[in-house]
Amino acid sequence: MSSFVKIDASARERLGKGASRASRRENLIPCVIYGGKKEPSSITIPLNMIVRLINRGGFLSHTYAINVDGTVEKVVPRDLQLHPVTDTPMHIDFLRLTKGSVITMNIPVHITGEEESEGLKLGGVLNMTRHDIELNCQGDSIPEAVEVSVAGLEMGDAVKLSDITLPEGCAPTITDRDFTICSIAAPSAVKSAGEEDEEDEGLEGEEGEGVEGEGGEGEAADGEASTEDK
Repeated sequence: MSSFVKIDASARERLGKGASRASRRENLIPCVIYGGKKEPSSITIPLNMIVRLINRGGFLSHTYAINVDGTVEKVVPRDLQLHPVTDTPMHIDFLRLTKGSVITMNIPVHITGEEESEGLKLGGVLNMTRHDIELNCQGDSIPEAVEVSVAGLEMGDAVKLSDITLPEGCAPTITDRDFTICSIAAPSAVKSAGEEDEEDEGLEGEEGEGVEGEGGEGEAADGEASTEDK
């Protein structure tokens, strides 16, 4: 299950657009924590901390423990607003995570068993159809990733949703079809070589037919010419 990344924050006493602009001038990002049958909490988080977390990747799919003046709130980001020109974080909405609550999240896919795949050993290429899977998860036990093993897969084999075991407390949001997560595809170099061989064989066949045709036409022409001479 996921581990909570710690974030230190401060409560916001002043609200409104003017107060938010003032916070940004001080390199603080205005944020709101809501949900869990509690009143929303307005806070600020240092800009450099948010930028560092965003640069790690998967910001919206991680869970965080926000320490607000000694009170810790377990949350997950639900909305991240960026500046339209500079991409600087402008505002973040966090959702409280409480026991028994269900939340829908895109959970990253982690591939395992690549060294044990016969298809990859023979030069096959791992083709990722889905880099994450949308799951309904328990609010207090959101997984960091869904592990998908390709051990034993050969060229042309695929892993579908029904082939994997989802983390406890998680269920897919898509239930009307068994979708593909990844597959082992033949490398393009192998395909290109095969296509070139087929083209070469075709050209050789056409040239051979052309020689025979020209000879046949030449013999007929000579026959016609000798007939006319007679």
